[in-house]
Amino acid sequence: MAEKKWILILSLTFIIAVSQVHHLYMGELTSIMLEKLQQWRKPFNNGGKNLAIGPNLTACHSSYGRPDLLVYCCPPGFQNPVPFTDFKFPDTSPVRVRRPAHLLNESFIAKYNKALSIMKSLPYDDPRSFHRQANLHCQFCTGAYEMLNSSGSELNIHRTWMFFPWHRMMIYFHERILGSLIGDDTFALPFWAWDIPDGMTIPDFYVDKSSPFFHSQRDFSHFPPRVADLDYSPDDNDPRFDRKEQTETNLAFMYNRMVSGAKKTELFMGCTYKAGDKNCDSPGTIESAPHNTLHTWIGSGLNPGREDMGKFYSAAKDPVFYAHHSNIDRLWEVWRDINDRKLDIDDSDWLNSFFLFYDENLNLVKIKVTDVLDITKLGYSYEEVDRPWLNHRPPPSVPPEQARRITNLKQNENPVFSSDFRRVLDGKLTVTVNRSVKREKVDEEETVVVYGIVVRGNEYVKFDVYVNLSDDTKMNPKFREFAGTFAYIPGGGRGGPNLKKMKLKLGISELLKDLKADEDESIWVTLVPRTTSCSNVSIEGIKIEYIK
Repeated sequence: MAEKKWILILSLTFIIAVSQVHHLYMGELTSIMLEKLQQWRKPFNNGGKNLAIGPNLTACHSSYGRPDLLVYCCPPGFQNPVPFTDFKFPDTSPVRVRRPAHLLNESFIAKYNKALSIMKSLPYDDPRSFHRQANLHCQFCTGAYEMLNSSGSELNIHRTWMFFPWHRMMIYFHERILGSLIGDDTFALPFWAWDIPDGMTIPDFYVDKSSPFFHSQRDFSHFPPRVADLDYSPDDNDPRFDRKEQTETNLAFMYNRMVSGAKKTELFMGCTYKAGDKNCDSPGTIESAPHNTLHTWIGSGLNPGREDMGKFYSAAKDPVFYAHHSNIDRLWEVWRDINDRKLDIDDSDWLNSFFLFYDENLNLVKIKVTDVLDITKLGYSYEEVDRPWLNHRPPPSVPPEQARRITNLKQNENPVFSSDFRRVLDGKLTVTVNRSVKREKVDEEETVVVYGIVVRGNEYVKFDVYVNLSDDTKMNPKFREFAGTFAYIPGGGRGGPNLKKMKLKLGISELLKDLKADEDESIWVTLVPRTTSCSNVSIEGIKIEYIK
């Protein structure tokens, strides 16, 4: 049997070599053959299996933009394989410097205006057109494509460790296309610096109704001077805080998302997602919020899913999407920097996973995750800005000794649920979670895991999580009891409403230390619904896990 496989391998290798010699490169067909070759070879080498992810570009289908809305965003002619080339690093001189959008001068805005106007004028059959660029997000973020070599498995990059690298690829090619349309190889996308006080409003040029940056499908009540709410819920009809307090809350929230809640790779990057995997559905800190929350904050409240930004199938139709994701991309670099690159992923399946994009020269390019890990090689950088959230480690809302007396009294008067339960989140829920399993090593991160989360319905869902909450009037990310949030944008897939079971993992080691609860045998975990749609959410339970 082994001899027959080696004969087949040699035969395939010969066919591919001959096709290249005669310049008959067959695009996706060749890719499939190479992928098969790699899978067949590995069992002889190390008993392993190639579980890298890649799209089957000839298997595109209608998908659900919302659980109640079927959309079709497949590119024209997708049924026929298109020749592609492997990615090559660009000439890195000059370096494209991405600057904060609120600091751009009139000259750059005029240049960007011209590039975007040209892009919007291109016909739909041109992959560089704005409409086709926007549909990329729909294709890869709603399950329109199937995975290559994994029949029937939908490919969706959200709520997984593909979130950061795929979006980096998308805006990289988008940026280069814009620059080429105006003949400027220095052009760089701006980033919306919503994590620093001066950048927390939508940049002014995006709300200029006479410019191509304006988009009608937005919540106009959130235009400047309104400060963005990074922990936003659409059921908060009026601002929860004044400008100063909202800014302070945002900074404390960013500390949670970038530092205390992101001390391990999985917590920041999202869950492991490999070929054929249908169980990965646990986003990293930044993806859940402020990524999802700001998508929802910008989208129009007049639309059922707060489209356009409020839904993944339509989000990239809004020009501010690209500035939003440029900042997401920057924060990935910042997180890597503050952790000295020690938490970078070295899994070969992740590194070898690939996607395909059209470049500025209308070439279809196959680009791997490993190709986008060094932005210096990609020829761009970010202008340095302050990181004020690094200094916003939140204090306990109540002195820990006083809080312990309050919680003990409350528990005696009104006992809370144990962590073994199954119920609908139709109101605030407090459970006692046992910590009898202690961490084995000092560097292990303790996490609260809310598991078996099932969302029914079409609406955005958000609930916050607190630990040892003693004062209900201080449910705010500014206080140490705040452990994190679940912010979910429904939609995606070809099977209608998404009833997959999801997980929420929140790092709490630093939090417990600050609350002087790190030696306690159990903790209180409180789930606080932030949207009325939480009545459509069921949860199986809450437990403690440790991440090495």
